[in-house]
Amino acid sequence: MIKRKLTEAIRKRLNGKKALIVYGARQTGKTTLIKYILPEISDNVLYLNGDDSDVRELFSSYSSTQLRAIIGKNDTVFIDEAQRVKEIGVIIKIIVDNFPEIKVIATDSSSFELLSNISEPLTGRKYEFLLYPLSFGEMAEHHGLLDESRLLEHRLLYGYYPEIVTSIGEERELLKLLADSYLYKDLLKLESIAKPALLEKIVKALALQVGSEVSFNEISQLVGANNATVEKYITLLEQAFVIFQLPAFSRNVRNEIKKGKKIYFYDNGIRNAVINNFTPIESRADKGALWENFLICERMKRNAYNGISAKTYFWRTTQHQEIDYIEEIDGALYAYEFKYSETAKARLPLTFSKAYPDSSFRLINRQNYKDFLIQT
Repeated sequence: MIKRKLTEAIRKRLNGKKALIVYGARQTGKTTLIKYILPEISDNVLYLNGDDSDVRELFSSYSSTQLRAIIGKNDTVFIDEAQRVKEIGVIIKIIVDNFPEIKVIATDSSSFELLSNISEPLTGRKYEFLLYPLSFGEMAEHHGLLDESRLLEHRLLYGYYPEIVTSIGEERELLKLLADSYLYKDLLKLESIAKPALLEKIVKALALQVGSEVSFNEISQLVGANNATVEKYITLLEQAFVIFQLPAFSRNVRNEIKKGKKIYFYDNGIRNAVINNFTPIESRADKGALWENFLICERMKRNAYNGISAKTYFWRTTQHQEIDYIEEIDGALYAYEFKYSETAKARLPLTFSKAYPDSSFRLINRQNYKDFLIQT
């Protein structure tokens, strides 16, 4: 098994009296991770899968007495895909409050369900963990930095979903299955998603604009929907961990873009599957965008798993001066430019250096990206 960075963080919380909630997109390895840790907790584990209709029926009515009967002699309850169980937050709250000796662990595949269905009832009663697809750092630890570096072009094309990484030769087929339906499984069950075909159009439009500023108005025209609908669908895609936004950085310096946004995918493989393009990197016109998506996503994983709290942005002026990526950590600014070519040059724009003289600047390319994604 590939060791996940969250393993130790979860272990440290096992002796607490609070519920453990592990969330993230489907197929990122949440169930595998918890099942790996469970033997350390107890031999008496009640496993329930929220995707099963009989499990949902089991919790259709509940009270402390009913829950005690369901748990039986088990001292640990693992609820997988908990977002599928109605009122799951209240159910877990009852267990935590009434049976402090019972450990409760749940996985959730969508943050919008986590926030509305779990978080509010469990305020002060839970620890939360976000599990991403596999990371560059995790794979470097698994089989060595040299071997993982040799797979860079492969990762830029196929990404880091666990099943993709471990199914050599089947990447395209499996990614298409994941991108076509399974990744949106929870979204497509929402009443607010009235047009699944529209969702797919929006995802494809976003995939084609990775690395560029995104205009909701432009996407609306492309897909034939109004701005409000496009914005709603994009928000849901974020909450299902398909995409994430990078806002523009601005401190009221003249000509800075203040309200712009870029959108990236949590995984390069999903992005390429959406547009059905697995052409080798060297012959692609979008290799710069793939490189940027890869670095920003992997940096995000690195920061999260190392407990680094960073506000992240891009920067651009109306004169088209730009910086690919900025981190603000404890008030300090760190600017980065990404170049796939090892010989490409880059300089910090004069406007930015004058406005923010204490900021640092670094070019990240194929020679030094490993430090950018691993070192803390």
